[in-house]
Amino acid sequence: MAREGLTGSRIRERRIMASLKQAELARAIGISASYLNLIEHNKRRIGGKLLLDIAAALEVEPQTLSEGAEATLIAALREAAHEAGLSAAESGRAEEFASRFPGWADVLSGARRRIDALEATVEALTDRLGHDPYLAASMHELLTTAAAVRSTASILAETKTLQPEWRDRFHANLNEDSDRLSTSAQNLVAYLDAETGSDDAVSSPQEEVEAFLSAQGFSFDALEQPEAPDGVIEDLVAEEPALRSPAARFIARAVLRQVARDAAGLPLGRLRDAVETCGVEPLQLARTLDQPVGRILRRLAALPELEAGLIVCDRSGTVTFRKSVDGFSVPRHGACCPLWPLFAALGQPGAIIACRVGQMGRAQGLFQSYALSEPVGPQDYNMPPMLRSNMLLLPVPEGAAPEMPVGVTCRICPREECAARREPSILSA
Repeated sequence: MAREGLTGSRIRERRIMASLKQAELARAIGISASYLNLIEHNKRRIGGKLLLDIAAALEVEPQTLSEGAEATLIAALREAAHEAGLSAAESGRAEEFASRFPGWADVLSGARRRIDALEATVEALTDRLGHDPYLAASMHELLTTAAAVRSTASILAETKTLQPEWRDRFHANLNEDSDRLSTSAQNLVAYLDAETGSDDAVSSPQEEVEAFLSAQGFSFDALEQPEAPDGVIEDLVAEEPALRSPAARFIARAVLRQVARDAAGLPLGRLRDAVETCGVEPLQLARTLDQPVGRILRRLAALPELEAGLIVCDRSGTVTFRKSVDGFSVPRHGACCPLWPLFAALGQPGAIIACRVGQMGRAQGLFQSYALSEPVGPQDYNMPPMLRSNMLLLPVPEGAAPEMPVGVTCRICPREECAARREPSILSA
């Protein structure tokens, strides 16, 4: 039945929802109950003043009666019918169902959306289990250690003529490997059992460092002092329980040394004074303060009032530092979107790339990004410089359009037509 032919069904549904009898509605609009009965059974066409009178009596918009359910709702019902394997005849009644029972249609459509979202979540988590580097490394460690224990135990069990000193050595190896196996198993169980968002839910040294920096608000007053003690970095690292692994402590020392160098060259107080005068414009600030642009980007990210994000990568494109910001996701596992200005800057050392970026997705924000790659470390003959790329993300008020739509990572990016796509998205279906 055509959509305009279901106006009567919609009138009947709205009348029932309003707890009105047929005779009461007919009397309110000045027609007979028998004529209204014909209208409600779609045996009389209706329009003009009569439709407006009925809409006013039912306290709804006339379009609600004449146009009925939105096309998206009907399309969702038809897709649900198709997935359930209903016949074409049943699928064709989706519009009638949405018109006669709009409340139930909304419930059914919402349930289908939630099912789709849950299926996507399950697939994403399954994909993570298959690509999680920490999980892969842990499984490799468990299997390797178990093989070593089995090999040592086999030698002890099968060789009856071992010299006492060799037997003692194998016993010591067996004890060390067993202890290592136990520790690895406990760490893996703790990782798998960790609740989302808990302090223990970290899967790599990089994430331990990020948790440490986040807990400190990415700000260290001890490093902002003009005459910071030489051992302050070692004290910060040694006293931090979140830095559990030697690798995490190594990374944290490097990050804190960079913070200390930037603080010595550009104190936050001086930067705040310049921001009040020049605004948050990195190139202008660099000229005013006579500072490298890379340092300006990092120090702006350290100002809590700006609510800015910062991402740093090395020459390989590996993210080595992240200060997260709501609305811009950085993947914890796998490669990032290659369209980010952060990576474009690696190909143009010294050039400042400025553009508005927006990640695709309902909850994503819009940001003014500034990206710059700079050489780090000493240079040598016939050796290309080691580069570090910095990208500052400053929130942009709603209403502006992104100059460069970007994704998070190919595995969860809905943009099918992308020249940079490396692998299919799990959201394609």
